[in-house]
Amino acid sequence: MSTDHDRLFKELISTFFEEFIMLFFPEAFEHLDFENLRFLSQELFTDVTEGDKHVVDLLVETKLKGEDGLVIIHLEPQSSSQKKFNERMFIYFSRIYQKYRRKILPIAIFTYDTTRDEPDSLTLHFPFADILQFNYLIVELKKQNWRSYIREDNPVAAALLSKMGYTKEERVEVKKEFFRILIRLELDTAREALLTGFFESYLKLNAQEESQLIKEVKAMNPKEGEKIMEIMTSYERKGIKQGLEQGIEQGREQERLEVAKRMLEKEKSIDEIIEITGLSGIVVEKLKKEFPSRKQ
Repeated sequence: MSTDHDRLFKELISTFFEEFIMLFFPEAFEHLDFENLRFLSQELFTDVTEGDKHVVDLLVETKLKGEDGLVIIHLEPQSSSQKKFNERMFIYFSRIYQKYRRKILPIAIFTYDTTRDEPDSLTLHFPFADILQFNYLIVELKKQNWRSYIREDNPVAAALLSKMGYTKEERVEVKKEFFRILIRLELDTAREALLTGFFESYLKLNAQEESQLIKEVKAMNPKEGEKIMEIMTSYERKGIKQGLEQGIEQGREQERLEVAKRMLEKEKSIDEIIEITGLSGIVVEKLKKEFPSRKQ
């Protein structure tokens, strides 16, 4: 299954928005008022030149400290390279400004692993005049040295270690440091699960690496190592439980399909099959094509 990058990043940043700004934009953090945050609904814009429809990922309304007026922060995670991304950011900026008429702080988060070559601004220039200089703040995760963040007691830093620059040989160490940050944070179960799920979506160790990780964790300070093993065991149990539940549900679904097939062979009505099996009409209609009536 493909990873829903937009959903993962939106969930992480909306849950830990203040921590995200503090981690990557400390100067902005000092000026923003985080007590009056309000997440706005997503905006759907159509690119009139190309006809494409785009959804703005995350809009946050807040205030600047010492100022009465509201400001909007637009965060745009970008999971693939796009040569005209700067133009798209400007279109978003102009459409958002057209609707809200407020100061807007645009931020792009580049999450993909390939080399990025998009410009960070959009300029409209004549030999006789500078018409436009549009800039936006950026975070390039792959260019971040993961070791620079392992001392941060910050949930966003923990999760995003999985998307930063590390070598194949460092994968086990990266995950170990993720767990070390996690136990220092002492989060509630739901937030801990959010971070662990995000991390595992991007850095999942193979069996050999997992064995190496367990060996290294057991060699750590007993107090720290035991806490990490507790989190790892808990997450593994949840994964096994979820897998079992999915397997049971798939088994039940297969049973319903078999019952429906037998009923179709006996030429039972579609309404009766739906009532007995609980399958949708679309599914039953599709099955019917495989089992045409013997009267035909």
